[in-house]
Amino acid sequence: MPIRSEAWPPGTPCWVDCQVDDPVKAGEFYAQLFGWDVQGGDGESGGYLMALRDGHAIAGIGPKPAVADLPSLPAELGVPSAWTTYFAVLSADATAEQVRAAGGTLLVPPFDVMEFGRMFVAADTTGAPFAVWEARVHNGAAVHNEHGAYLWNDLHTGDYEAAKRFYADVFGFDYTEYDNEAMRYAAFTPPGARHNAGGINDDGRNGSPPARPYWLTWFQYDGIDDGVRRAEELGATVLLAPQDGPFGRMAILAAPQGELFALLDPSEVVGDMPEPTQ
Repeated sequence: MPIRSEAWPPGTPCWVDCQVDDPVKAGEFYAQLFGWDVQGGDGESGGYLMALRDGHAIAGIGPKPAVADLPSLPAELGVPSAWTTYFAVLSADATAEQVRAAGGTLLVPPFDVMEFGRMFVAADTTGAPFAVWEARVHNGAAVHNEHGAYLWNDLHTGDYEAAKRFYADVFGFDYTEYDNEAMRYAAFTPPGARHNAGGINDDGRNGSPPARPYWLTWFQYDGIDDGVRRAEELGATVLLAPQDGPFGRMAILAAPQGELFALLDPSEVVGDMPEPTQ
């Protein structure tokens, strides 16, 4: 089991959490699906739950913020249940200024999370929410890239070029692009990194961009067909049935409270990796 015990490099997706109406119910769902040990939820944490494996952090589950606490969000849209991707940064305050300069919107300005770190929540220029994390006591995910833990994060938006510019301006990403009949996709690499850390998907390619651009969290699941059946038994809805591909066997689901997430079994690879266009 890969365990990370230090802060993630700047620009790397370092943490995921979901915001739902009933964190306890969500915790029960994911505990039964992934085998998480879900703890916390007391008054001091504001109802925030921490998912652990052998005492090591995997993800968080918390209550939705009130619409009144998000003045930049149109009240009529409401606050959807969602998984949020966090990017590691050295300074939340400096990155907040970069977000503003790049045309993004701060939904929740920088604030301290007790002694654990400093963060903010923003929307990129296409409208997709994301968060940043300046690690102090809490580095982010300690468990990753294994069954029941996240292994990939990608943005789904209809404004592909604008999204690429925004994240390059804020985090300094370089891109490896893929453009074929199946997809238009940019895998991003943070500064100084040797491997891709996530991606941007052009959902407008086929004329059907999402009503709300969003970051999708991918969790590894060994034996994905069993995972999808189990998720359905627990009340999830299958949006994309399991299918094979060069990255592995994958599926996309909506949890009982509506938040989207994806499953990937990277051991079940079918077909050749696409050639990058640049």
